[in-house]
Amino acid sequence: MDRMTGGYTTIDEYIALQPAEEQAILQKVRLTIHKLAPDATEKISYGMPTFYLFGNLVHFASQKNHYGFYPTGSGVEAFEADLGAYQHTKGAIQFPKDQPVPYDLVRRIVSFRVKENLEREAARQAKKKK
Repeated sequence: MDRMTGGYTTIDEYIALQPAEEQAILQKVRLTIHKLAPDATEKISYGMPTFYLFGNLVHFASQKNHYGFYPTGSGVEAFEADLGAYQHTKGAIQFPKDQPVPYDLVRRIVSFRVKENLEREAARQAKKKK
């Protein structure tokens, strides 16, 4: 158990600590990300479930009135036109709990972030070989 994260050290523990009615939604978000990024590792970072693929890929979390989805600034910026109905900031999107989670949007953003991280890593590896 880790004091900095509220006692949880894995995504399983994080989800288990959430209200029962939210656990299935969080698991579906997790599986949606995992299907698109099977090589990503799971961890807790900034106190949130995180997928890591050559750097942070995305974070997600349950908040009081919304589910937070954190695809970095580039992930938000690339889908700005699709976010009109959702509160968002430079690196975060809020999906209200009283509305269905837009899993298709989550899939598209995760796919974008996977491609972005893989391209950045390929460029880094090519630079190392020079």
